[in-house]
Formats: sequence, structure tokens, C-alpha cells
Amino acid sequence: MKWHLLTSVVLLICSAPTSAQELPTQKLLPLALAQEAAFAAVSSCAANGFRESVAVVDADGVVRVTMRGDGAGAHTLNSAFRKAYTAATFGRPTSAWAEAIAKNPDVGTMQHIDNILMAGGGMPIRVGAELVGAIGAAGAPGFDKDEACARAGIDKIKDRLR
Repeated sequence: MKWHLLTSVVLLICSAPTSAQELPTQKLLPLALAQEAAFAAVSSCAANGFRESVAVVDADGVVRVTMRGDGAGAHTLNSAFRKAYTAATFGRPTSAWAEAIAKNPDVGTMQHIDNILMAGGGMPIRVGAELVGAIGAAGAPGFDKDEACARAGIDKIKDRLR
């Protein structure tokens, strides 16, 4: 008797009308473009005498590429990833956090969240308004220089972001 009741419940659930839903679509940052952006960022910094590491993440903050430039400190890989992760998960350049923290120091407590680093050098990568990833650069003598290197990476691929 219990078996028949269970079967009836399963059939009732399976036959219930469902509303039609479309699957969401999302643009992805291709690996080849992520690699090219990372290389351009490291090369740009090297041309200026900076030993830089770069990380490129997808829109969810998952690593696509990491690259440690010649002579870059071991810690720069983690910093670059955290900057990219922060830019991707918040959808804004990490340099924007300095002003936000100056206006409200409590904002800085978010840096205690795993993988967040609110220091210049992380830039979102967008196709139109849609976030497809982010790039983080670390190792230059100044966050503004890290950001310039990250921007050089985006500039290298921006005409192919569609």
C-alpha cells in the first residue's frame, strides 16, 4: 500500500504543469584572450622596469590565467589574484575602494572577506555592460602603476570583446 502511495505522489509531481523558462545566457572570456591580456599586462610593466604578476579571472572570480613576470615576488601572484577577484565580484576597479573607505572606514572591514583586496590594480573586463571577467596586477611600485598595467592588458583585447 505504501508503495502505491509513493508512486502516486511521484506521478503527481512529475505531471504538474511547469512554466516555460529560458536558460540564461552569459558571455565568456575566452582563454586565448585572457592569456593575451595577461601577457600584455606583464609586458607593459616589464617595459617600464616593473616586475609584475597578473591574474585574469572569469565573471565569477574563478582563475583563467595567472602569470608571474620575471623577477616578480612570490607574494605578487596572490595579490594579483585577490585584486582580480575583488574587481570581478564587485564589478568595479579596485582603486575605487580608496575613496569609499575614506568616506566610510567601515567599508574597509570587507577586506576580511576571503580573497578581497581593495588596493589599486584590479579592473573589471566588460563586453558592453556585461561583466565577463577581471584582471589584477601586482608588483609595481604603486597601485596606480599596477592599474596602468592591468589597463594595458584590457586595452590589448578590448577591440575583440564582443
